[in-house]
Amino acid sequence: MRAFIGIDLPKEVKDYLYDLEKELNKLPIKCKFVAKKNLHITIKFMKDLKENELNNIKEKLKEIKYPEFKVSLRSLDFFPKRNNAKVIWISLENENKLIELQQKIDSELLNLYNSNKQEFKSHITLGRIKLIKNKEKFNKLINNIKIKDIKFKIDSFQLFESTLTKDGPLYKMIKKYKLG
Repeated sequence: MRAFIGIDLPKEVKDYLYDLEKELNKLPIKCKFVAKKNLHITIKFMKDLKENELNNIKEKLKEIKYPEFKVSLRSLDFFPKRNNAKVIWISLENENKLIELQQKIDSELLNLYNSNKQEFKSHITLGRIKLIKNKEKFNKLINNIKIKDIKFKIDSFQLFESTLTKDGPLYKMIKKYKLG
């Protein structure tokens, strides 16, 4: 089973990011944007999980204690870099709290699920770029896009199952874990 630990976003943030995706779709790019319902922050991705591993992970995640905190949307960015963009994403302000939570989750699961060292970068993926049709125009237009400073509270994290389909991934929440 494919699964991930993530943070579901508030409706207000999903609404804003979905509108932003529609704006980005006007750029000279061919891009597969993330469905509104699937917008989230990934903390840890896990593939090839067996049922007993999943049950152990669910139990370990219950033990995590961490206070609620706030983050805000910061800026538009790209993986690996703008001139060779493959992924378009939003960075987050106050990410140190998010990084601490991720490290706490990682250390809690260290003996249960070792995943060949995943580097963590707090972000919200908006889409996967297939092609930039006109790099000069793309760079000019992208410079004019300003990200609204929306602050939001993170008061939980979730364990999701991820199923790949021809229409894109389907996410099903397995369990929600409250912070605080």
